[in-house]
Parts: sequence; C-alpha cells; structure tokens
Amino acid sequence: MNKIVSLTLAGALAAGLTAGCSSSKPSAQGGNGAGSGGEGKPVKLKMTVLSDDLNTFKLAYDEFKKENPNIDVQLETIPQQQYYDKLRLQLSSGEDIDIIGGNMDVFLDTGILEPLDDYIKKNKIDVSGFGPLYDSLKVNDKMYGLPYRKSNWMLYYNKTLFDQAKVPYPKADMTWDEFRDLAKKMTKGEGANKIYGAFLHPWAQTWYIQAVQGGSTIIDKDLAPFKKALQFRMDMEKDGSIMSWAEQISTSAHYNSAFQKGNVAMNLIGDWHVAQLRQAEEEKKISFDWDVVPVPHPPGVPANTSLATPVSLMVNKNSKHKEEAFKVLEYMTGAKGAKLFASKGFLTGYSNDEIRKAYVGDGSMKPKNIHYFVEQKEYAEYPLLPGVKNIVLNNIYKQEGEVALTGGQTADQAIQKIGARVQKEWADKYEKDFKAAKK
Repeated sequence: MNKIVSLTLAGALAAGLTAGCSSSKPSAQGGNGAGSGGEGKPVKLKMTVLSDDLNTFKLAYDEFKKENPNIDVQLETIPQQQYYDKLRLQLSSGEDIDIIGGNMDVFLDTGILEPLDDYIKKNKIDVSGFGPLYDSLKVNDKMYGLPYRKSNWMLYYNKTLFDQAKVPYPKADMTWDEFRDLAKKMTKGEGANKIYGAFLHPWAQTWYIQAVQGGSTIIDKDLAPFKKALQFRMDMEKDGSIMSWAEQISTSAHYNSAFQKGNVAMNLIGDWHVAQLRQAEEEKKISFDWDVVPVPHPPGVPANTSLATPVSLMVNKNSKHKEEAFKVLEYMTGAKGAKLFASKGFLTGYSNDEIRKAYVGDGSMKPKNIHYFVEQKEYAEYPLLPGVKNIVLNNIYKQEGEVALTGGQTADQAIQKIGARVQKEWADKYEKDFKAAKK
C-alpha cells in the first residue's frame, strides 16, 4: 500500500482555515446549496480551471444547469504556463474565485482551501468510486479537494516494427528486465536509420516510476528503490537500446515526435499520448499500426500497476457560497460529470462500469487495448505536503538524475544528494513532522 504522510497543518494552513468570511462547516439547514437543488435564490459562482479542460467543463455545466437553474457558474481559465502562479496571486489578493481546479499540492500552503469532509458526510457522497485515490488525497485526515480526472501511464508500441522484425508483441504482464531484453532485441541499425527498442523521455518519472510502482514515495527516508530505478535507465542507455539523455537534449527529441517518426518500438508515456496519436492518424502523419500494454513492473508487483496524478476541484474557504460551490464539485467529480469527461477521452477520478465503458468506447478507435487504462492499480505520483510544491521535489530528482545520466556522478551519489536536498527543501520547514513521519 502506498505510504500516506499525515502532517500537522500548523502555521499557514491552520491560520487560513480559521480566518474565513464564514464558517468552515456547512449549515445544518443547507441554505440554498447542495441540498436545495434548483429551489434556492439565484447564486453566481466563479470557477477557474485548466485550459485543456475548459471546453469539457462548459459541456458539463450545461447539464448541471438543467438540474440547478439557480446556480450560475462563470468559467474562466489562465494560460497553461502562468496558471498556478497567477491563480495563487489572484487568490492571495482576495479575488472572488469560488471553485479552484488543478493540482491540490500547489494550494496547500495558502490556507485557502475549504475542508470538504462535513459536506461529503452531510450530502452522503459515495466516495468508493474514487478508489485508493481518495485516501491518497487526504492531508492530516482531511479532504481539501475531489479529483475529477487523472493521468496514468502505459507502454505504447509500434506493431508494424514488431511485425517486420518477427518479434512477438510486448506482453501485458512483463517485468522491467523482460522489457529491457525486448528493447535490446528490437534495437538495430545506425545513424538516421537506427531503430530504438524503446524511448524514455527525459522526465524523471520515466525512471522513478519503478520505485513508485512498489509503493515508495519521493520523500521516503529509504530511497534504495529509486537508486535501482535510476541505475536501470543508465544501463539501458549504456547498451544502446534507448536514446541517451544527452542525445535527447542535443537533438530536442520528444516522446511524441520520436514515436511518430516510426523508428521507436516502445514508448513509455501517459494516457494523453492516445489523443496525440489519434490526431496524427487523422492528419495522415503516421501510417504504422500501434497499440498499448501495461507498463512493465518490478518482480512481486502485480501487472498493470502504475502511477497516477490526480487533478482536483477545490472550494475557496472565503467563498460566500460554499454550499453551492460544493454542489458544483459534487456534480463535476461524481458519476454524471465523470461520464461526460470519460466520453471526451479523459481518465476520471471517479469510476464505475458505465464510466469505464464511456472511456473505452465501442472499439472503433485505437488503441485496441485501451481497456488497460481503466483497469490499473495506481499509486499517487506525489505525496501531498503542505509548504512545498511537488514540482520542486520533482526538479530535484530531474536535476540529480541528469548529472548521473551524463556521467557526472553514480546512481548512488545521485540518490544520496536527492535525499539530502529533499529533506532540506521541506523538512527544514516541518522538521517535527518530517522526523515523526520517517520513523
């Protein structure tokens, strides 16, 4: 089971939760909100979401409005590159944003998030559809958001290359060592004509996924699984079955363009690559056949185990209409909203048979094995920590991993430095909690 770090939210978070404009608990009567449907007085809400999700939220809101005509939601977005910095600035300046979309860890230190536990209990929300992601999103045993979608990872493969090489396709149950052997078998040629057995993008996730699959987290005291994972990538670069990190950077190689070029047999990347490949086929940019199988796994870890990154909706504790805001959250993250998001190709936080069917479709579109996406056992990619954005921790892994991949240090040295830097980054701020959590 994934390790969930429970931290005391002293300081900013605790102070913020007691300084709201109204009570943090829902009223006993429910007011005009979650329990009142369309019978209450008109209420206007502002909701800021990621740009990639805006159009689907608009469609979902059209359906929500039919059931809740008294709740008007003004949907807004911010350009992707500026999204989190600008949204944090807007919230800190007191802008009236009732509902916040995005990665929850970015906002934990602001004290701006409303605890949702009382709303969930009062409205008898069935959280079983969120699976293990629900518990992974708890901070100090409290819920500050609900996931409306998520990303997980899969192994994409070029069926045409395997057919030409007369090599069997990758298996659905394959260890990392078997993956490496298969990559070596599929690697051939030189220069511009070289066929790479696999492509691992320069992101740190493409190597530390092995550790997360076993239940480790990037803030663990024992980082031995991460050392093994980094060494694995270094060994694959050494045997030439994947493009080296240095060559990827010097040639600006990208997982999408590299795979679409047709000289990569296997590509380890997230669910969003499905849409990229479908679009490429529509535009006649690729002619090879392709499919997916689950990510390779360490020995002893079940097949089709991967990491997942949830994207959540949260309520501003300073909202004057928290009941109504939660009503929107309940719809968008629950079964009705999830079914619509799934039909548009999003992996959803909430899932059931009907939602999984909406995502898989009628079988007329690739990949044939799309069902693996909704059958995964998932570990959250990042633990939730107040005070530090996970992107900072990820950059530590990326930076030290890059030094190792270019020969500047060993895997052991890289992981030792990662451990020291991670502890300094957030344990200095929450030393007591760090020591308690790591016992």
